Amino acid sequence: MRCLEREGVELLFGYSGGAAMPIFDALVDSTVKLVLVRHEQGATHMADGYARATGKPGVVLVTSGPGATNCVTGLLTALMDSVPMVVLTGQTITSMLGKDAFQEADVTGITYPVVKHSYLVKNAADIPRVMKEAFYLARTGRPGPVLVDLPKDITQGPCTAPMVDEPISLPGYHVPGRADPELVKKAAAYLAKSRKPVLYIGHGAVISDAGPAIMQLAEKLQAPIVNTLLGKGACPEDHALHQGMLGMHGTAYANKTVANCDLIFAIGARWDDRITGKLSEFCKDAIKLHIDIDVAEFGKVLRPDVCLAGDARLVVEDLLPLVKKCDSADWLKEIGTWRKQYPLKYPKKGGLRAQYVLDRLDKLGGRDCIITTDVGQHQMWAAQFCRTTKNRHWLSSGGAGTMGFGFPAAIGAAYASPGKKVWAICGDGGFQMTLAELATAFLSKLPVKVLIINNSYLGMIRQWQELFFDNRISGADLEGNPDFVKLAQAYGVKAWRVKRAGDVDKVLKAAMAYDQGPCVVEAEVVKEDNVFPMIPAGAAVKDMIIEKPKHRMEKPQGST
Repeated sequence: MRCLEREGVELLFGYSGGAAMPIFDALVDSTVKLVLVRHEQGATHMADGYARATGKPGVVLVTSGPGATNCVTGLLTALMDSVPMVVLTGQTITSMLGKDAFQEADVTGITYPVVKHSYLVKNAADIPRVMKEAFYLARTGRPGPVLVDLPKDITQGPCTAPMVDEPISLPGYHVPGRADPELVKKAAAYLAKSRKPVLYIGHGAVISDAGPAIMQLAEKLQAPIVNTLLGKGACPEDHALHQGMLGMHGTAYANKTVANCDLIFAIGARWDDRITGKLSEFCKDAIKLHIDIDVAEFGKVLRPDVCLAGDARLVVEDLLPLVKKCDSADWLKEIGTWRKQYPLKYPKKGGLRAQYVLDRLDKLGGRDCIITTDVGQHQMWAAQFCRTTKNRHWLSSGGAGTMGFGFPAAIGAAYASPGKKVWAICGDGGFQMTLAELATAFLSKLPVKVLIINNSYLGMIRQWQELFFDNRISGADLEGNPDFVKLAQAYGVKAWRVKRAGDVDKVLKAAMAYDQGPCVVEAEVVKEDNVFPMIPAGAAVKDMIIEKPKHRMEKPQGST
């Protein structure tokens, strides 16, 4: 606990158990506040939301065995999205390790693929060093989760080791800062020749707070911007140069911008499959520049012309004096034509549309709120219609695609950002995975606002089955959903239900103003609506579906 206090930890998210009792006992005399969750997965997502909202490591404390294994999903979520987190797990006593003791699990072995680093502490004298290293590793370079497994005899025994004050030095661990100046000059030379550049912004730009520098670069070059799902908020999405999100469910004009560019500059992005689609046809004639702090990303998916290893903000700042305005006037005019020709749209009749609800949330102040999401149709609609203008105001599970993430992440963000309004946009399926955390939010009187987009389906699964599997619906119908309003009320939580478009503004305004604790808005929306635009998995931009096709589509070869 002294180590946590020295790291500036103010609160941790946890669930007690036998092997962790000595640490929980020490919490009684500590300045660190415990948030008692209702499930260990909820603890990891809360710590994740706290970390994404602040940039500081979120901290989790759980017991051994199933307590630790319940954290695996949260660890994977954090690793895939480069989120700093330190997870402390209780463990059986050292003399019983490997002997199948009660609630023993090989936690370091189980979690090895889903952490940045892990420790099994077998000597109490190592605790100060291990804890300092854990926080350093979690927050530096490409951030990620670090696990510290703590046997009970170690945490309840004596520790006379001094605190570690000297700087951390880990052999083989190097954190890039500024890129090679010669490579920066080479990138600038490519930009000078470009007539159709595009800046492709990922989560690394959010993490490094590179947005202001990127906006200077975009305005100086007069280059359009697109962002990934997790890059939302690095640069304000309401800026004239911003084309919105690219990729599988990105705007048509963002995808056409990428497909027709002569240079694409990835800043803190990793060319993931939801962006590139059919790799052999992705920007095949364009120059590719790439900034990343993790050199393992260079050449992993495609081979860029210039790789700039370093912190995104520092590299862009070094690049700025070397560039000048591109001859891009015709290019921006062409993009403007696409924006008019292919706007985001949805039917205005035929029932309450999720897109309308989210569009109205955006118009009624959503851009000033922190927004978290689960995964699925509601996530894509929120990404399209809820424009993000501030860094660290969009928290969504990207790489892992974790259902159940949105609500506990919103709780973590609310703890991190008192005074800010926080909305959790959830699907009816994902919300039910971690809804027990309503108790956590209620007991803490956290003013988290939950918007449940209820279409009684696992909507994205149903959409794919409709489009690619002859509408053979299997494992997607959520018939038997609870009454979410009554469910919320059972936890003491204020709740509303909205079924008509005419009631949306009234209910959203009431929820926005409610500050007595958490509240829930259930929107009963059209059951069989689809997210468009859509680029089928493994397909190219030319295969983009703008609106619902009139016949069944063939699943693209090699799709996943």
